[in-house]
Amino acid sequence: MSFPSSWITPPQQPEARFFEQAARRQSVLTKPVGSLGKLENVAVQLAGLQGTDTPTLERIQISVFVGDHGICEEGISAYPQAVTAQMIANFANGGAAISVLAKSLGAQLEVVNLGTVSDVAPGLPGVIDAHIAPCTRNFAEIDAMTTEQVCAALNHGDATAQRAADKGCQLFIGGEMGIGNTTSATAIACALMSKNPMKLAGPGTGLNLAGVRHKAEVIISALQRHDIDDDGEDAMAVLKAFGGFEIAALAGAIAGCAARSIPVLIDGYIVSVAALIAVSQQPEIRPWLMFAHRSAEPGHQAILTALNAEPLLDLGMRLGEGSGAAAAIPLFRIACELHNNMASFEDAGVSNKEQQ
Repeated sequence: MSFPSSWITPPQQPEARFFEQAARRQSVLTKPVGSLGKLENVAVQLAGLQGTDTPTLERIQISVFVGDHGICEEGISAYPQAVTAQMIANFANGGAAISVLAKSLGAQLEVVNLGTVSDVAPGLPGVIDAHIAPCTRNFAEIDAMTTEQVCAALNHGDATAQRAADKGCQLFIGGEMGIGNTTSATAIACALMSKNPMKLAGPGTGLNLAGVRHKAEVIISALQRHDIDDDGEDAMAVLKAFGGFEIAALAGAIAGCAARSIPVLIDGYIVSVAALIAVSQQPEIRPWLMFAHRSAEPGHQAILTALNAEPLLDLGMRLGEGSGAAAAIPLFRIACELHNNMASFEDAGVSNKEQQ
């Protein structure tokens, strides 16, 4: 199996003229320039990425990638791995937070199951079987994934982007579920950014202070075992060493959406790490990304800084699943409505600001 073309070929860049046109429209609407704050920025960015004068968010695709992690053998989670498979059923039955949010927003929701330790009932609605293995390997002892597994996960992510494109998707949201995945994400972030795990490791599923310290110590030992130095590492090598199936698939979906000119709204900590991987692999992906919220996970701000990102919301969320990105959609839609339907000073017969 080969890597998807979106992983090895830089995407086309969005056209500057659409950003410029949207910015000019914002400057003549009946309000002081900048008075709608970040809502103005959202509208301009969406218009530019969608390549239109009238940005809209009627067709949103939410894909939740699921996978289990071998690093759980090191006791780094407050929850058992059986929860991962159980949550797939919860997603399918409409009981998870992202299920409720997707229904409320009228968004398309799918779950991509890349491998769980516990069995998942066959035929669950909206669940795509993309099985790679029951879980990744324990990266405290060995690379989490083989090259073939990384390739498979990236291709599953790219296939997800193609499904979104086939549906005429106007915005893509990636989510994740996998007990142990904050440990993998933190190891990846520390390797790519040369950061101390004691600074980035957080509670994840609800670890106490002792649990967080143990988690950081496991990551420190693993970084040393994999000979990760202070100069940062190649994105593929880091992903292979520490990644989860779902993190790799997210990175593949982000790259795949950029390749197909689909804007991506980045969720919280785990998805931001996947974005960091994708941008490390192809820096030209970055313009296609928008950022929904600042996670309560302590390592998230460092990743946002590395990606030069300023998210719209800061609600203290750290659930994952794509829930923070979904929660931002009503404000994104409001930004579009204001941009498209407010009158200009000329149309309304209102005096504009005098030139200074």
